[in-house]
Amino acid sequence: MVFAHGFGCDQNMWRYVAPAFEDRFRTVLFDHVGAGASDLSAYEPTKYETLAGYADDVVELATAMGVKGGIFVGHSVSAMIGVLAWKKAPELFDRLVLICPSPRYVDDGDYVGGFTQAQIEELIDFLDSNYLGWSQAMAPAIMGNAERPEFGQELTNSFCRTDPEIAKRFARATFLSDNRADLVDVTARCLVIQCSDDIVAPREVGEYVHRTLRHSELVVLNASGHCPNLSAPEETVAAIKAFVGDD
Repeated sequence: MVFAHGFGCDQNMWRYVAPAFEDRFRTVLFDHVGAGASDLSAYEPTKYETLAGYADDVVELATAMGVKGGIFVGHSVSAMIGVLAWKKAPELFDRLVLICPSPRYVDDGDYVGGFTQAQIEELIDFLDSNYLGWSQAMAPAIMGNAERPEFGQELTNSFCRTDPEIAKRFARATFLSDNRADLVDVTARCLVIQCSDDIVAPREVGEYVHRTLRHSELVVLNASGHCPNLSAPEETVAAIKAFVGDD
């Protein structure tokens, strides 16, 4: 099982989830370039202008680790990175677990992404001009669970540990992406995990991903916010275990 974290996070965000599978699977955790303990010298601006560059890294990592017919677990933007990685090398993963996925964050006609184009541009402008201020303002809203402020603080701290220049470029690659067409050709079995109240990837987005994928299951958690791997790990683990069965 390969676990990939979301924007502004690192592999530490899986500490309540990944251990639940270590008795049955070889688990692989990593940091996207620019996050956590990654090698910042490996960052190439041109390569990472789009999510395809991050998908290439997943393919390279999984290949180097000898993964074949594995399970990819991607949170937030890494859900779509996993889809792109599967398209590049479908032999690596038989199943994809997509936690709070969004193929497009901007509303488009009948498609509900959760944000208008103006809102996304404002978000990116704020991030560009004051990354630390953006982190402190946005992390609690993204995390949700206002009754547990420590979760929002942890996400804020995670954002602040991320290299700000790389984070700004990653934000553009994330929030301006449109990967809806990439969902159509996926033949791997997929689990879409959706939170009941998520300002980043609202329920309509999860339902769209589920409808568009050929072979998918949709589980709507009672959890709120955009990071159930941190705020509701037991519920998240239960959903994944039901999907992977007795393998």
